[in-house]
Amino acid sequence: MNPVNPVDDPIEESASQSTESSFGDILRQFEQEQSVAPAAKAADAPGPIKGKVLAITEDSVFVDIKGKADGVLLKSALPPEMSEIAVGDLVEVTITGRNEEGQAILSPLKVEKPKDWSALLSAFEEKRNVAGKVTETVKGGVRVDIGGRAFMPASRSGTRDAFELQKLVGSDVEVRILSIDVEKEDIVVDRRVVLEEEAAKLKDERFQALKEGDVVKGRVRSVTDFGAFLDLGGVDGLLHVADMSWHRVGKPADVVNIGDELEVKILKLNPNTRKVSLGLKQMTPDPWTVAAQQFQPGQKVTGSVARLTDFGAFVELSPGVDGLVHLSQMSWSKKVRKPSDLLKVGDQVEVVVLGVKPGDKRIELSLKNALGDPFAEALEKYKPGTIVEAPVTSIQAFGAFVDLGDGIDGMIHIGDMANDKRIDHPRDVVKEGEVVRAIVLDIDKDRRRIRMGLKQLQPTKVDNFIAEHQVGETISGLITDVRGNNLRLEVAEGVLAECKIEEAKKEEAKPAESAAASADVGSLAALLKGRWKEGKGGDPAPKASTLKPGMVRTVKIVSLDAEHKKIVVELVP
Repeated sequence: MNPVNPVDDPIEESASQSTESSFGDILRQFEQEQSVAPAAKAADAPGPIKGKVLAITEDSVFVDIKGKADGVLLKSALPPEMSEIAVGDLVEVTITGRNEEGQAILSPLKVEKPKDWSALLSAFEEKRNVAGKVTETVKGGVRVDIGGRAFMPASRSGTRDAFELQKLVGSDVEVRILSIDVEKEDIVVDRRVVLEEEAAKLKDERFQALKEGDVVKGRVRSVTDFGAFLDLGGVDGLLHVADMSWHRVGKPADVVNIGDELEVKILKLNPNTRKVSLGLKQMTPDPWTVAAQQFQPGQKVTGSVARLTDFGAFVELSPGVDGLVHLSQMSWSKKVRKPSDLLKVGDQVEVVVLGVKPGDKRIELSLKNALGDPFAEALEKYKPGTIVEAPVTSIQAFGAFVDLGDGIDGMIHIGDMANDKRIDHPRDVVKEGEVVRAIVLDIDKDRRRIRMGLKQLQPTKVDNFIAEHQVGETISGLITDVRGNNLRLEVAEGVLAECKIEEAKKEEAKPAESAAASADVGSLAALLKGRWKEGKGGDPAPKASTLKPGMVRTVKIVSLDAEHKKIVVELVP
């Protein structure tokens, strides 16, 4: 094919210079190609035609073009944007010829093939797309007939490999002229830029058609650590992992896979960056909207441990609804230092609902309440007066704690550790780990405390005295206090007895008794010490008005009350 002057008419030029150039021969060949089957072309409508897809086979698409026969559109000629073509779709095609059966051979192209060099140059200058047919593969690309022989590099073909490039042979394509050299009869065309522009146009149209809140279908194109990208028909949208499910998602691949078709909601559109944010969980109601009706304070429910933190454990009660078991609500025992001491992820646990705040998406849970309050059992098990044996767990300056089991501690105050002696520190009496015998003295329900004592189980001097004496026995006692007719006497070392004197009849005081009453206390001390043990009294008791502290008198035991540690005596006349 010889070069043509873009200014002169190519037909006139070929007629006047037929001896110098073969262009005329080429032009006649071109015109012959254009005049093939003139009857058929005359019957075909020029330009684009709209038709309806009737059927689709493995290789072809049959289209109703309102003619005597259906048109045939080869699948290999379809551009990427028509890869999802389906029966019933309307397509715009052009007739490029007819086959042996008389069926119209269709092309999806909407552009025409240039008929001469002037049209080629015009298309090049205006950067218009032109129609062409791939005729053969050559080194580095393919040959394309666009009204003249053109070369299309493999890199500009829009294919990914040699196999796809080979499949283009025989296909109608839409290309753009990259360069044209009339003298060298060299034309280079580009299909990839056409495909990219068409894809960009479709993407823009598709984006403009999207609206926030719309529900659309998309195919998962790729999956990342932070989410998945979906193809919405030319527009990519991001489905973030946080919007995949109402419940916690470990990784996106646990929810979606490449190729999955999903129905999602458009959450946000950014017209500047053309970013589309999608939501999958928004296709179902927010479970927190029914959480207040589903979970009530005091209710016992079962859930799965979803994750552990330093301050507690989150338990999934239903998909998307987690409740927190704080560290303080894990056990009645004070020995739990961290959640992992008691729980692990995946454990099925029974918990009690303490509080529900749907607005804050918070539910407070208790694990220990579901296990039962051991202190409630302790109220029945450790009533005042109950004697228990328990190990000492810790010692403080004010007392010691003993372990009663089930996380219940009993406290022994330093003042309840020993009788008849002063204690400087609890370690003088007990040691950690030592098992002690103690009695329950009191239970404080509000403060959840059990007070216990050691000394209450140790015999006192009063206990020993009561054990060694009997009612009616006569003993000696030293008067320590006189209050009206009530006396208090020391009947043994550290042992006091009570005595009540009945009002005596009025008599003249005898000088001898008066003298005896004023007896030297010091001279009687030795006598008192001996007579306590011998049970012998001193001088006959004087009248009540004459009794003074320091006197030694003979008394008789009237009662011995071991429970209340009380001794009552009466003066022996």
